[in-house]
Amino acid sequence: MLSVFSVTFPFFALVLCGFLATRGKVLPLSAISGLNTFVLYFALPCMLYRFGANTPIGQLLDPAVAAVYLLCGLLLVGATIAFTRRGGMGWNDAAFGALVVAFPNTGFMGVPLLVALLGEQSAGPVILTMAIDMIITTSLCIALSRLDVAGAHGVAVALRKALRGMATNPMPWSIALGALASGIGWQLPAPVDKTIAMLAGAASPAALFTIGAVLARSQMNEHEYVPPAQYVPLALAKLLIHPLLIWLACRAAIALGAGISPFTVTVMVLLAALPSASNVALLVERFGAHGGRIARIILVSTALAFLTFSAAVMIFLP
Repeated sequence: MLSVFSVTFPFFALVLCGFLATRGKVLPLSAISGLNTFVLYFALPCMLYRFGANTPIGQLLDPAVAAVYLLCGLLLVGATIAFTRRGGMGWNDAAFGALVVAFPNTGFMGVPLLVALLGEQSAGPVILTMAIDMIITTSLCIALSRLDVAGAHGVAVALRKALRGMATNPMPWSIALGALASGIGWQLPAPVDKTIAMLAGAASPAALFTIGAVLARSQMNEHEYVPPAQYVPLALAKLLIHPLLIWLACRAAIALGAGISPFTVTVMVLLAALPSASNVALLVERFGAHGGRIARIILVSTALAFLTFSAAVMIFLP
């Protein structure tokens, strides 16, 4: 147990540092956008490129892993929307609630944490699942969020916005360029490679600190009371149901003859056990959903993940 906490504690401690620095006004709110820009446009893309370029192309394009992960994501989105819509919630809030349940914090937390736990061989499934969440799951939920706004026209506009947002997001492009470099065996010139390596090395601490700052800002900006019943069950679904669903789906796929290794199953389950992606809060602001509710789901899932994720590590990495 102590060996697990010795690995996971620093990651969650950095999130707490960012949270406390923002809540204590040591870090100005105006500085958070600059941190986000550095992480999103410089550090994380360099990290993803390096992992992609150093990972065999077969691991980056594993159809069995992609099919299992996508199927579980779709099931989770459908079940979450059905659950929240039954309570009278509109499509906009229901869709983003589903997205925050199905989308783990892979980029800011998952990549550095799982590489620390499992080594760089875990990067292939991590990058593949992150691409699915950013491109397919996010676009689907954005489209569903428009169903009670302007009918089919609203869905089409939302899809165009989602695709435009994906096109301007450097992380999918860095994944694609890394995969291309891996496929053709291309290497960067040494000075450029060292520069990218330095930026990649800054990704983990900067991203984790930024998560805490973003969570604190969301909490400070939202003063409206939200009943715990509207966010605690979804945070628990992210931390408990998502990894269980992935594990069951992997076992079923293996029984049907899919070539998914035990190591890959472990990577996928631990990915699903991560807290909700913090970048969903930015999408919520853009599309006018209930930001306070989503911020609380992210905050609760991140706080509880210190225990639940560590427990999942102890179960799957005895």
